[in-house]
Amino acid sequence: MNRAPIAAALLLVIAPQAAARPAPASAPAIPDPDGKGLAFRIVADLTTEVGQRLAATPREAAARDWAVARLTALGFVNVRIEPYTMSGWERGEERGSLTAPAPQKLALTALGNSGATPPGGLTAPLVYFDGLAALKATPANALAGRIAFIDNAMKVTQDGSSYGQFGAARRQGPAIAASKGAIAVLIRSIGTDHNRDPHTGVTNWPAGTTPIPAAAVSAPDADLIARTARTGRPIVASLQLTPKFTGDQPSGNVVAEILGRDPKLPPILAACHLDSWDLATGAIDDGAGCAIVTAAALQASQHGPLLRTIRLLWAGAEERGGFGGAAYAKAHGNEPHALAMEADFGADRVWKAVSGLAPANAALTEKLGLALAPLGVVITSGQTEGGSDIEAIAAAQHLPVIDLMQDGTRYFDLHHTPDDTLDKIDPAQLQQAVDAYAAAVKVLADEPGPITPVNGR
Repeated sequence: MNRAPIAAALLLVIAPQAAARPAPASAPAIPDPDGKGLAFRIVADLTTEVGQRLAATPREAAARDWAVARLTALGFVNVRIEPYTMSGWERGEERGSLTAPAPQKLALTALGNSGATPPGGLTAPLVYFDGLAALKATPANALAGRIAFIDNAMKVTQDGSSYGQFGAARRQGPAIAASKGAIAVLIRSIGTDHNRDPHTGVTNWPAGTTPIPAAAVSAPDADLIARTARTGRPIVASLQLTPKFTGDQPSGNVVAEILGRDPKLPPILAACHLDSWDLATGAIDDGAGCAIVTAAALQASQHGPLLRTIRLLWAGAEERGGFGGAAYAKAHGNEPHALAMEADFGADRVWKAVSGLAPANAALTEKLGLALAPLGVVITSGQTEGGSDIEAIAAAQHLPVIDLMQDGTRYFDLHHTPDDTLDKIDPAQLQQAVDAYAAAVKVLADEPGPITPVNGR
């Protein structure tokens, strides 16, 4: 998951739309060989057969081919890859340590779009900042020849609302440190765990800024740095990062549909992102999301086509800056859509829904609430967030959005870490999320009248 704005320095070129691949004449029975549900099988196979799916790399390309084959086998129609081009970046070696006042190896990982250290690494004084505001207040050139460290301990929230605030240190901090003269930057991982698994994630460089080495350290290592800083003793750190920018590379979205009974009605868009970070297999972020929307679409229409078409968007390159969502909006901005929804918050249960429907659709909101209530999901009306994969098309078309909010209590323990693996998924909670999305899709896709957004969306 990455809700950061798209970095202006990265190139996005839409390629011609690939030809749609025909689907079977009739959808096969939904397989469930291990009794854990179709969604679990999708994410298990994706993470096992493809693995990590870093954007604009051969592994993401393999994931797109895998997705086309799987969605076609499940009976979706108009299954296709919609390619685009973007700037590539790949991780290299990553090592770091404190060398003074006491030696200690650091558990760290490069941030996406990090620059590289010199070939032999670098060693320099480390300057501690207790948050992004303190870094911003530092005079220009105050960090010349130094490594900046940004502390920023994220707190647990069920809805993940703290991510926007605390994530700014990762998204903006390295560029700000570079503007103050820093030769490298370390941040406390943007996460809520207490183990030594560092959290990666994208950082953004404004036009004209040369990327410097940027990495996140684990929470216990950040605690060590903070304790040492409080003693007033000078801190020296060594760092070696060897990532590289790989120039223009292919990426792409995968789109598939279950056709509705009335082709004149705009479709319901259900999105996720296919790419992942490269530290693990991306089970939570966002293999689970793609499994949820796919299984939900099939479950909602298992007794026959609904009134409206259900369109799936398995977006590419979300983690590097939302490129798949932007590409989809550029390719499909002139096509009408009825409503958009997204699954990109792990594999745990849905506990709340937020309806972005206008008062004119009060009856539809009430019907949606009645469908979700048996699953323990409450519904409210108000401002919705959507997500990176639908925000561009939702903004371009002023679309209504439905947020099905999954329990995020443990999400940021795993987010962007080496621990984002299949064993963290509870099949029962995953299935509850599928049931909630399926209930919502069934109600929304069978709505014959206009679906309009609440003011301000």
